[in-house]
Amino acid sequence: MIKTTQKSEKLFQHKTPCLVLFCPEDKKPAGDLKKIDQALNGPVASAFKEKRFEGKPNQTLLLNARGAMKADNVLIVGIGKPKEVTEENLRQAAGTAASLAEASQFKRVTFYIPEGDLEKALTKDKKQSSGETARAVAEGSYLALYHFDQYKSVAKGEEPNRIEEIILLSNSKAALSNLKQASARASIVAEGVYRARDLQSQPSNTATPTFLANTAKKIAAKHKITCKILGEKEMQKLGMGSLLGVAKGSHQPPAFIILEYKGGKKNDAPIAIVGKAVTFDTGGISLKPPANMDEMKMDMSGGAVTIGTLQAVASLKLPINVVGLIPATENMPGGSAIKPGDILTSMSGKTIEVLNTDAEGRLILADALSYAARFKPRAVIDLATLTGAVIMALGHFAAGVLGTDDNLIEKLQASGTLAGERLWHLPLWDEHDKATQSDIADLKNIASPGVGAGTTMGAAFLKAFAGDQPWAHLDIAGTSWGAKKPYTPKGASGFGVRLLVNFLEQEANSGKAKSAKKHGK
Repeated sequence: MIKTTQKSEKLFQHKTPCLVLFCPEDKKPAGDLKKIDQALNGPVASAFKEKRFEGKPNQTLLLNARGAMKADNVLIVGIGKPKEVTEENLRQAAGTAASLAEASQFKRVTFYIPEGDLEKALTKDKKQSSGETARAVAEGSYLALYHFDQYKSVAKGEEPNRIEEIILLSNSKAALSNLKQASARASIVAEGVYRARDLQSQPSNTATPTFLANTAKKIAAKHKITCKILGEKEMQKLGMGSLLGVAKGSHQPPAFIILEYKGGKKNDAPIAIVGKAVTFDTGGISLKPPANMDEMKMDMSGGAVTIGTLQAVASLKLPINVVGLIPATENMPGGSAIKPGDILTSMSGKTIEVLNTDAEGRLILADALSYAARFKPRAVIDLATLTGAVIMALGHFAAGVLGTDDNLIEKLQASGTLAGERLWHLPLWDEHDKATQSDIADLKNIASPGVGAGTTMGAAFLKAFAGDQPWAHLDIAGTSWGAKKPYTPKGASGFGVRLLVNFLEQEANSGKAKSAKKHGK
């Protein structure tokens, strides 16, 4: 992770190649920005007057300080209308600034976070502390500065510029402790996102199910997480015919990855996170069209996010028990691959008529959801790049969420809003359940032609295996890859890690509060 330093220093005395200031939307510079503008002989006021810069979200104005202050350059970034600014605005603004600073060949960048100064720009019902501001700023900049260049050859002397240090600057020594805590938390969460992005970005000839399993083992050993890997023989004994059916067409053996983080009390029911990990999806016999098929290496995003989340939760030492379950396989059109019309028997005993082999994610999740019941979880959340239909419905701007527990879904939505990872609640009705019923088996893996509602039908199928525990399904097909934000580079996004960490933090804090109340504290 990028080196991060916290400093308390007067604004005009701080030496840095690039000093970033956040500016709410206005008609003229105010506060510290007004002082800087006066020292620079009015370029900011001129930009406002000429409407080249107005403080609109992610607008930028880069100025050379020309010796008027110890900072070499000043980068002003808009954060939007006063009283409407959120942590997501700050996160995006920081990401915009970090990317521009790096593209401008700076090695070091300073973000100015004055104590209390940004409160004016925030909603009336939610004041922003320097720590919360610093967390959003650090998180946004870390996420924006992610690079996946493992496979690039670079000639000596032609290495791309990289930011080497981020400085969080305050005008108050009392704020330094908040800044340190906030940047430490942001670093841990960003590392979890980096982990997910790295796994998503790896080519499928590297990121096989075995590779995922070995990666999970290494992370578990480092972070005191219990890790168990089930191979084909163990899966056969458990009757995981649905997962094994998908794996039949590949020469790569499947793996069922089980991660257990035990941060809570021994007898506390865990929260189970289930992540789909199809390390490459050709569609099987129901072959996908060739255009953009290379992107199907990201069909293991649910598994990648599960691994990244467990890493972050363990690093944060959250007082909660979490189980991560990752069914991993390729979906290939080999000579032994399942065919449309085949019937599989799942771990639950339910039989499944396979009408389309490209609806394979729900097949492997069916067995994983059945296995999750063994832990008697208090909630189950699955993440999957399950349907193209969710992109038709929501684009790349939000993931779909469906399930059996409205309270769980509302909590996930609130955590997603805080993280800037939006969820949209789609309905799951009895009619959808009925449409999954097969004429010759218990279920069919796609609905009959004309039913539509592809995203909901995928969730309706999974519902049959989710059991009685509260369950939510996140369809992240549109947000895992190609989601354009200032802090999300081209390709893998790691969507879901920050959302889930926020959710698990809230659940852990809720558990602590209940325990304290029970003991009269």
